[in-house]
Amino acid sequence: MDTPPEKNEKSPELVRDVQEDHIQSRTDNLNTQFSQGKDTSEPSSYTMSPSPTPIRRLSTASRLRSDVGSVLAHHSSVGDAESLASIDRPPSELEKLPPAKIYHPLSFPVLALLMPASIFGVLARLGLQAITTYDGRSIFPLAWIQGAGCLIIGFALGMKEPFGRFYGPLYTAVTTGFCGSLTTFSGWQLDIFTSWINGTGSHRDWFRDAIDGVGKTIFTLAISLSAVSFGAHLATLIVPVCPALPPPSRRIRYSLSALAVCIYAAAFPAYFRLPVAYRHEVTAALLFSFPGTLSRYLLSVYLNPRLKLFPLGTFTANMLGTGLLGMFQVLQSLPSPDTLSSHLCAILRGLADGYCGCLTTVSTFAAEVDALDNRKSWLYVSLSWLVSQILLAVIIGPSIGAGHVHRAATCTY
Repeated sequence: MDTPPEKNEKSPELVRDVQEDHIQSRTDNLNTQFSQGKDTSEPSSYTMSPSPTPIRRLSTASRLRSDVGSVLAHHSSVGDAESLASIDRPPSELEKLPPAKIYHPLSFPVLALLMPASIFGVLARLGLQAITTYDGRSIFPLAWIQGAGCLIIGFALGMKEPFGRFYGPLYTAVTTGFCGSLTTFSGWQLDIFTSWINGTGSHRDWFRDAIDGVGKTIFTLAISLSAVSFGAHLATLIVPVCPALPPPSRRIRYSLSALAVCIYAAAFPAYFRLPVAYRHEVTAALLFSFPGTLSRYLLSVYLNPRLKLFPLGTFTANMLGTGLLGMFQVLQSLPSPDTLSSHLCAILRGLADGYCGCLTTVSTFAAEVDALDNRKSWLYVSLSWLVSQILLAVIIGPSIGAGHVHRAATCTY
Protein backbone atom coordinates (compact mmCIF):
# COMPACT_ATOMS: atom_id res chain seq x y z
CA MET A 1 0.00 0.00 0.00
CA ASP A 2 1.44 3.36 -1.10
CA THR A 3 1.98 5.97 1.56
CA PRO A 4 0.80 9.48 0.82
CA PRO A 5 3.57 11.96 -0.13
CA GLU A 6 4.75 14.27 2.57
CA LYS A 7 3.99 17.92 2.05
CA ASN A 8 6.43 20.82 1.66
CA GLU A 9 9.42 18.57 1.02
CA LYS A 10 9.85 18.49 -2.76
CA SER A 11 8.57 20.63 -5.58
CA PRO A 12 6.15 19.02 -8.07
CA GLU A 13 8.76 19.38 -10.83
CA LEU A 14 11.36 17.48 -8.80
CA VAL A 15 8.86 14.76 -7.94
CA ARG A 16 7.94 14.34 -11.61
CA ASP A 17 11.60 14.12 -12.64
CA VAL A 18 12.36 11.50 -9.96
CA GLN A 19 9.31 9.45 -10.96
CA GLU A 20 10.24 9.67 -14.62
CA ASP A 21 13.83 8.57 -13.96
CA HIS A 22 12.57 5.69 -11.81
CA ILE A 23 10.17 4.54 -14.52
CA GLN A 24 12.87 4.70 -17.19
CA SER A 25 15.30 2.78 -14.97
CA ARG A 26 12.78 0.01 -14.26
CA THR A 27 11.88 -0.24 -17.95
CA ASP A 28 15.55 -0.54 -18.96
CA ASN A 29 16.09 -3.27 -16.34
CA LEU A 30 13.10 -5.24 -17.59
CA ASN A 31 14.26 -4.98 -21.20
CA THR A 32 17.75 -6.16 -20.24
CA GLN A 33 16.38 -9.13 -18.28
CA PHE A 34 14.08 -10.08 -21.15
CA SER A 35 16.92 -9.96 -23.70
CA GLN A 36 18.99 -12.24 -21.42
CA GLY A 37 16.18 -14.77 -21.06
CA LYS A 38 15.61 -14.06 -17.39
CA ASP A 39 12.33 -14.13 -15.56
CA THR A 40 10.80 -10.67 -15.86
CA SER A 41 8.06 -11.13 -13.32
CA GLU A 42 8.13 -8.38 -10.77
CA PRO A 43 7.35 -8.72 -7.08
CA SER A 44 4.35 -6.88 -5.81
CA SER A 45 6.52 -4.16 -4.26
CA TYR A 46 7.64 -3.12 -7.74
CA THR A 47 4.20 -3.04 -9.31
CA MET A 48 3.73 0.28 -11.11
CA SER A 49 0.41 2.00 -11.31
CA PRO A 50 -0.75 3.34 -14.69
CA SER A 51 -0.58 6.93 -13.41
CA PRO A 52 3.05 7.68 -14.39
CA THR A 53 2.18 7.70 -18.11
CA PRO A 54 0.46 11.11 -18.11
CA ILE A 55 3.20 12.34 -15.75
CA ARG A 56 5.77 11.55 -18.45
CA ARG A 57 3.75 13.44 -21.03
CA LEU A 58 3.43 16.42 -18.70
CA SER A 59 7.17 16.49 -18.07
CA THR A 60 7.93 16.32 -21.80
CA ALA A 61 5.52 19.15 -22.54
CA SER A 62 7.08 21.24 -19.79
CA ARG A 63 10.53 20.79 -21.30
CA LEU A 64 9.19 21.66 -24.75
CA ARG A 65 7.77 24.93 -23.46
CA SER A 66 11.06 25.84 -21.83
CA ASP A 67 13.05 25.10 -25.02
CA VAL A 68 12.08 27.81 -27.51
CA GLY A 69 14.28 26.23 -30.18
CA SER A 70 12.27 22.99 -30.05
CA VAL A 71 9.04 24.98 -30.11
CA LEU A 72 10.12 26.74 -33.30
CA ALA A 73 11.47 23.60 -34.96
CA HIS A 74 8.29 21.61 -34.23
CA HIS A 75 5.97 24.49 -35.23
CA SER A 76 4.51 24.39 -31.73
CA SER A 77 3.45 27.37 -29.64
CA VAL A 78 3.34 28.52 -26.05
CA GLY A 79 0.32 30.14 -24.48
CA ASP A 80 2.25 31.96 -21.78
CA ALA A 81 4.65 34.76 -22.74
CA GLU A 82 6.53 34.22 -19.48
CA SER A 83 7.98 31.06 -21.04
CA LEU A 84 9.76 33.22 -23.63
CA ALA A 85 11.80 35.11 -21.05
CA SER A 86 14.57 32.53 -21.49
CA ILE A 87 15.32 33.64 -25.07
CA ASP A 88 17.70 36.40 -23.98
CA ARG A 89 19.01 34.72 -20.84
CA PRO A 90 22.06 32.43 -20.73
CA PRO A 91 21.44 28.66 -20.53
CA SER A 92 20.19 27.56 -17.12
CA GLU A 93 18.88 24.52 -15.28
CA LEU A 94 16.14 24.23 -17.93
CA GLU A 95 18.85 22.86 -20.24
CA LYS A 96 19.85 20.35 -17.51
CA LEU A 97 23.21 21.98 -16.93
CA PRO A 98 25.26 21.37 -13.78
CA PRO A 99 25.33 24.31 -11.36
CA ALA A 100 28.98 25.06 -12.19
CA LYS A 101 28.04 25.92 -15.80
CA ILE A 102 25.07 28.17 -15.00
CA TYR A 103 25.68 31.94 -15.15
CA HIS A 104 23.48 34.59 -13.63
CA PRO A 105 21.94 36.83 -16.32
CA LEU A 106 23.68 39.88 -14.84
CA SER A 107 27.05 38.27 -14.10
CA PHE A 108 30.17 39.98 -15.41
CA PRO A 109 31.09 37.32 -18.04
CA VAL A 110 27.62 37.63 -19.60
CA LEU A 111 27.65 41.43 -19.69
CA ALA A 112 31.26 41.59 -20.88
CA LEU A 113 30.66 39.47 -23.98
CA LEU A 114 27.74 41.72 -24.95
CA MET A 115 30.27 44.50 -25.65
CA PRO A 116 32.11 43.04 -28.67
CA ALA A 117 28.96 41.26 -29.84
CA SER A 118 27.20 44.63 -30.06
CA ILE A 119 30.06 46.14 -32.04
CA PHE A 120 30.22 43.21 -34.47
CA GLY A 121 26.43 43.33 -34.89
CA VAL A 122 26.50 47.03 -35.79
CA LEU A 123 29.40 46.49 -38.19
CA ALA A 124 27.53 43.65 -39.87
CA ARG A 125 24.35 45.74 -40.17
CA LEU A 126 26.09 48.77 -41.63
CA GLY A 127 28.14 46.56 -43.93
CA LEU A 128 25.11 44.67 -45.24
CA GLN A 129 23.26 47.93 -45.71
CA ALA A 130 26.12 49.36 -47.76
CA ILE A 131 26.46 46.22 -49.89
CA THR A 132 22.74 45.87 -50.64
CA THR A 133 22.08 49.56 -51.37
CA TYR A 134 22.41 50.17 -55.11
CA ASP A 135 20.37 51.49 -58.02
CA GLY A 136 17.87 49.08 -59.52
CA ARG A 137 17.74 46.78 -56.49
CA SER A 138 14.76 44.43 -56.19
CA ILE A 139 14.94 43.86 -52.41
CA PHE A 140 15.13 46.68 -49.88
CA PRO A 141 18.35 46.57 -47.79
CA LEU A 142 16.72 45.99 -44.40
CA ALA A 143 15.21 42.73 -45.67
CA TRP A 144 18.70 41.24 -45.95
CA ILE A 145 19.61 42.50 -42.50
CA GLN A 146 16.52 41.21 -40.73
CA GLY A 147 16.65 37.87 -42.51
CA ALA A 148 20.30 37.28 -41.62
CA GLY A 149 19.82 38.14 -37.95
CA CYS A 150 16.69 36.02 -37.60
CA LEU A 151 18.35 33.03 -39.27
CA ILE A 152 21.26 33.18 -36.82
CA ILE A 153 19.09 33.57 -33.72
CA GLY A 154 16.87 30.67 -34.78
CA PHE A 155 19.96 28.50 -35.14
CA ALA A 156 21.34 29.68 -31.78
CA LEU A 157 18.05 28.93 -30.01
CA GLY A 158 18.24 25.35 -31.25
CA MET A 159 21.86 25.11 -30.08
CA LYS A 160 21.23 26.55 -26.63
CA GLU A 161 22.10 23.37 -24.72
CA PRO A 162 25.45 22.83 -26.55
CA PHE A 163 26.23 26.51 -25.95
CA GLY A 164 25.53 26.02 -22.24
CA ARG A 165 27.72 22.94 -21.97
CA PHE A 166 30.58 24.80 -23.64
CA TYR A 167 30.31 28.38 -22.30
CA GLY A 168 26.92 29.89 -21.43
CA PRO A 169 27.74 33.60 -21.89
CA LEU A 170 28.59 32.89 -25.51
CA TYR A 171 24.91 32.10 -26.18
CA THR A 172 23.77 35.49 -24.88
CA ALA A 173 26.53 37.19 -26.89
CA VAL A 174 25.26 35.60 -30.11
CA THR A 175 21.52 36.07 -29.56
CA THR A 176 21.12 39.26 -27.51
CA GLY A 177 24.41 40.88 -28.51
CA PHE A 178 25.08 40.09 -32.18
CA CYS A 179 21.62 39.24 -33.56
CA GLY A 180 19.87 41.91 -31.50
CA SER A 181 22.31 44.55 -32.75
CA LEU A 182 22.29 43.29 -36.34
CA THR A 183 18.52 43.58 -36.69
CA THR A 184 16.65 46.80 -35.95
CA PHE A 185 12.96 47.27 -35.20
CA SER A 186 13.15 51.07 -35.09
CA GLY A 187 14.88 51.26 -38.47
CA TRP A 188 12.20 49.00 -39.95
CA GLN A 189 9.39 51.17 -38.61
CA LEU A 190 11.04 54.39 -39.78
CA ASP A 191 11.50 52.84 -43.22
CA ILE A 192 7.77 52.11 -43.34
CA PHE A 193 6.87 55.61 -42.18
CA THR A 194 9.21 57.09 -44.79
CA SER A 195 7.23 55.19 -47.42
CA TRP A 196 3.94 56.70 -46.20
CA ILE A 197 5.29 60.26 -46.55
CA ASN A 198 7.46 59.53 -49.62
CA GLY A 199 10.54 60.73 -47.78
CA THR A 200 12.80 59.70 -50.67
CA GLY A 201 11.05 62.09 -53.06
CA SER A 202 10.15 59.38 -55.57
CA HIS A 203 7.82 60.16 -58.48
CA ARG A 204 4.69 58.28 -57.41
CA ASP A 205 1.21 58.93 -56.07
CA TRP A 206 -0.22 58.28 -52.62
CA PHE A 207 -1.47 54.81 -53.59
CA ARG A 208 2.07 53.68 -54.44
CA ASP A 209 3.25 55.17 -51.14
CA ALA A 210 0.76 52.94 -49.35
CA ILE A 211 1.77 49.89 -51.41
CA ASP A 212 5.43 50.51 -50.54
CA GLY A 213 4.71 50.77 -46.80
CA VAL A 214 2.47 47.72 -46.73
CA GLY A 215 5.00 45.74 -48.73
CA LYS A 216 7.82 46.54 -46.32
CA THR A 217 5.58 45.50 -43.44
CA ILE A 218 4.42 42.17 -44.86
CA PHE A 219 7.64 41.04 -46.48
CA THR A 220 9.79 41.89 -43.46
CA LEU A 221 7.49 39.86 -41.22
CA ALA A 222 7.42 36.96 -43.67
CA ILE A 223 11.20 36.92 -44.15
CA SER A 224 11.92 37.26 -40.43
CA LEU A 225 9.53 34.55 -39.26
CA SER A 226 10.63 32.16 -42.01
CA ALA A 227 14.30 32.76 -41.22
CA VAL A 228 13.81 32.07 -37.50
CA SER A 229 12.01 28.81 -38.22
CA PHE A 230 14.58 27.78 -40.83
CA GLY A 231 17.44 28.48 -38.43
CA ALA A 232 15.81 26.33 -35.75
CA HIS A 233 15.41 23.48 -38.25
CA LEU A 234 19.07 23.74 -39.23
CA ALA A 235 19.97 23.38 -35.56
CA THR A 236 18.04 20.10 -35.31
CA LEU A 237 20.29 18.73 -38.06
CA ILE A 238 23.50 19.96 -36.45
CA VAL A 239 22.88 19.09 -32.78
CA PRO A 240 22.97 15.26 -33.21
CA VAL A 241 26.34 15.39 -34.97
CA CYS A 242 27.83 18.32 -33.07
CA PRO A 243 30.82 17.15 -31.01
CA ALA A 244 30.93 18.08 -27.34
CA LEU A 245 33.67 20.67 -27.06
CA PRO A 246 35.62 20.88 -23.80
CA PRO A 247 34.69 24.00 -21.84
CA PRO A 248 37.33 26.73 -21.68
CA SER A 249 39.58 26.89 -18.66
CA ARG A 250 39.33 29.62 -16.07
CA ARG A 251 42.31 31.46 -17.54
CA ILE A 252 40.73 31.47 -21.00
CA ARG A 253 37.39 32.66 -19.61
CA TYR A 254 39.02 35.54 -17.75
CA SER A 255 41.11 36.46 -20.78
CA LEU A 256 38.00 36.41 -22.98
CA SER A 257 36.18 38.80 -20.66
CA ALA A 258 39.15 41.15 -20.53
CA LEU A 259 39.48 41.07 -24.33
CA ALA A 260 35.77 41.84 -24.68
CA VAL A 261 36.10 44.97 -22.54
CA CYS A 262 39.18 46.08 -24.49
CA ILE A 263 37.39 45.70 -27.83
CA TYR A 264 34.62 48.03 -26.76
CA ALA A 265 37.10 50.44 -25.14
CA ALA A 266 38.91 50.65 -28.49
CA ALA A 267 35.79 52.26 -30.01
CA PHE A 268 36.57 55.53 -28.19
CA PRO A 269 40.07 56.14 -29.62
CA ALA A 270 38.77 54.90 -32.99
CA TYR A 271 36.20 57.70 -33.01
CA PHE A 272 38.77 60.41 -32.35
CA ARG A 273 41.82 58.95 -34.14
CA LEU A 274 40.28 57.74 -37.41
CA PRO A 275 39.39 60.22 -40.17
CA VAL A 276 36.42 62.49 -39.50
CA ALA A 277 34.59 61.04 -42.51
CA TYR A 278 34.30 57.71 -40.65
CA ARG A 279 32.42 59.19 -37.72
CA HIS A 280 28.95 59.38 -39.19
CA GLU A 281 29.49 56.20 -41.19
CA VAL A 282 30.52 53.83 -38.44
CA THR A 283 32.67 55.00 -35.49
CA ALA A 284 29.93 57.08 -33.82
CA ALA A 285 27.56 54.12 -33.99
CA LEU A 286 30.14 51.89 -32.31
CA LEU A 287 30.27 54.22 -29.31
CA PHE A 288 26.56 53.80 -28.59
CA SER A 289 26.19 50.13 -29.56
CA PHE A 290 26.78 48.55 -26.16
CA PRO A 291 24.61 51.07 -24.19
CA GLY A 292 21.73 50.26 -26.54
CA THR A 293 22.21 46.50 -26.21
CA LEU A 294 22.57 46.71 -22.44
CA SER A 295 19.37 48.78 -22.15
CA ARG A 296 17.43 46.21 -24.16
CA TYR A 297 18.91 43.31 -22.20
CA LEU A 298 18.01 44.83 -18.83
CA LEU A 299 14.47 45.57 -20.01
CA SER A 300 14.17 41.99 -21.19
CA VAL A 301 15.50 40.47 -17.97
CA TYR A 302 13.29 42.54 -15.67
CA LEU A 303 10.09 43.03 -17.70
CA ASN A 304 9.62 39.98 -19.93
CA PRO A 305 8.63 37.64 -17.07
CA ARG A 306 6.04 40.12 -15.74
CA LEU A 307 3.32 39.75 -18.39
CA LYS A 308 1.70 36.61 -19.75
CA LEU A 309 0.07 38.28 -22.76
CA PHE A 310 3.26 39.23 -24.66
CA PRO A 311 6.94 39.95 -23.83
CA LEU A 312 6.74 43.34 -22.14
CA GLY A 313 10.50 43.98 -22.06
CA THR A 314 11.03 43.54 -25.81
CA PHE A 315 7.92 45.60 -26.52
CA THR A 316 9.14 48.44 -24.27
CA ALA A 317 12.61 48.44 -25.83
CA ASN A 318 11.21 48.53 -29.37
CA MET A 319 8.76 51.34 -28.62
CA LEU A 320 11.34 53.41 -26.73
CA GLY A 321 13.91 53.02 -29.49
CA THR A 322 11.40 53.88 -32.21
CA GLY A 323 10.34 57.05 -30.41
CA LEU A 324 13.96 58.12 -29.90
CA LEU A 325 14.78 57.43 -33.53
CA GLY A 326 11.89 59.67 -34.57
CA MET A 327 13.32 62.48 -32.43
CA PHE A 328 16.81 62.05 -33.88
CA GLN A 329 15.34 62.03 -37.40
CA VAL A 330 13.64 65.38 -36.74
CA LEU A 331 16.90 66.90 -35.46
CA GLN A 332 18.76 65.67 -38.54
CA SER A 333 16.14 67.17 -40.90
CA LEU A 334 16.14 70.82 -39.83
CA PRO A 335 15.62 73.27 -42.74
CA SER A 336 19.00 74.96 -42.44
CA PRO A 337 21.93 72.54 -42.82
CA ASP A 338 24.16 74.95 -40.86
CA THR A 339 22.01 74.71 -37.73
CA LEU A 340 23.97 71.71 -36.46
CA SER A 341 27.71 71.25 -36.64
CA SER A 342 29.18 68.27 -38.45
CA HIS A 343 30.33 66.83 -35.10
CA LEU A 344 26.79 67.02 -33.67
CA CYS A 345 25.36 65.55 -36.87
CA ALA A 346 27.74 62.61 -36.54
CA ILE A 347 26.66 62.07 -32.92
CA LEU A 348 22.99 62.10 -33.94
CA ARG A 349 23.72 59.59 -36.68
CA GLY A 350 25.60 57.44 -34.19
CA LEU A 351 22.70 57.56 -31.74
CA ALA A 352 20.30 56.53 -34.51
CA ASP A 353 22.41 53.70 -35.93
CA GLY A 354 24.12 52.67 -32.68
CA TYR A 355 21.87 53.24 -29.70
CA CYS A 356 18.43 52.96 -31.34
CA GLY A 357 19.58 50.22 -33.71
CA CYS A 358 20.85 48.10 -30.80
CA LEU A 359 18.06 49.04 -28.38
CA THR A 360 15.45 47.65 -30.77
CA THR A 361 15.48 44.19 -32.32
CA VAL A 362 13.60 42.20 -34.91
CA SER A 363 15.38 38.89 -34.26
CA THR A 364 14.09 38.43 -30.70
CA PHE A 365 10.74 39.94 -31.72
CA ALA A 366 10.35 37.40 -34.55
CA ALA A 367 11.33 34.47 -32.30
CA GLU A 368 8.74 35.55 -29.74
CA VAL A 369 6.03 36.00 -32.37
CA ASP A 370 6.79 32.61 -33.91
CA ALA A 371 6.64 30.86 -30.53
CA LEU A 372 3.46 32.50 -29.18
CA ASP A 373 0.07 31.03 -29.98
CA ASN A 374 -1.86 32.59 -32.86
CA ARG A 375 -4.08 34.98 -30.91
CA LYS A 376 -1.33 36.41 -28.74
CA SER A 377 1.17 36.60 -31.60
CA TRP A 378 -1.25 38.59 -33.76
CA LEU A 379 -1.94 40.91 -30.84
CA TYR A 380 1.79 41.35 -30.21
CA VAL A 381 2.56 42.14 -33.85
CA SER A 382 -0.42 44.45 -34.34
CA LEU A 383 0.18 46.39 -31.14
CA SER A 384 3.91 46.78 -31.81
CA TRP A 385 3.37 47.97 -35.39
CA LEU A 386 0.49 50.30 -34.55
CA VAL A 387 2.11 51.96 -31.53
CA SER A 388 5.37 52.47 -33.45
CA GLN A 389 3.64 54.15 -36.38
CA ILE A 390 1.60 56.35 -34.04
CA LEU A 391 4.77 57.41 -32.21
CA LEU A 392 6.49 58.35 -35.47
CA ALA A 393 3.38 60.16 -36.71
CA VAL A 394 3.14 62.18 -33.49
CA ILE A 395 6.87 63.00 -33.40
CA ILE A 396 7.68 63.57 -37.09
CA GLY A 397 4.28 64.41 -38.59
CA PRO A 398 3.61 67.82 -36.97
CA SER A 399 7.14 69.03 -37.72
CA ILE A 400 6.79 68.15 -41.41
CA GLY A 401 3.26 69.55 -41.59
CA ALA A 402 4.36 72.88 -40.10
CA GLY A 403 7.34 73.07 -42.45
CA HIS A 404 9.88 73.05 -39.62
CA VAL A 405 11.80 70.04 -41.01
CA HIS A 406 12.37 68.41 -44.37
CA ARG A 407 11.16 64.93 -45.25
CA ALA A 408 14.74 63.74 -45.69
CA ALA A 409 17.79 64.32 -43.50
CA THR A 410 19.66 67.58 -44.19
CA CYS A 411 22.65 67.06 -41.87
CA THR A 412 26.07 67.64 -43.43
CA TYR A 413 29.11 65.68 -42.33
